[in-house]
Amino acid sequence: MNNEILVALLALVGTLSGTFGGIITSSRLTAYRIKQLEEKVDTHNSFAERIPIIEERIKGINHRLEEVEREMFKR
Repeated sequence: MNNEILVALLALVGTLSGTFGGIITSSRLTAYRIKQLEEKVDTHNSFAERIPIIEERIKGINHRLEEVEREMFKR
């Protein structure tokens, strides 16, 4: 085999291994970042589920406070 062919084949192997290594690394990084974003969304969703409950409690507290104020001013 000629030296030029051998060098070309080694260059091809090096290029392919570098390319596939980059693709795999990029894929892992993308998967990691997606997982982190999903965790943030889950945290946000738990707050979004609790907000309506808190709003209803505040409405009830405000209603009771108005009743107490009315009773205080009647006297």
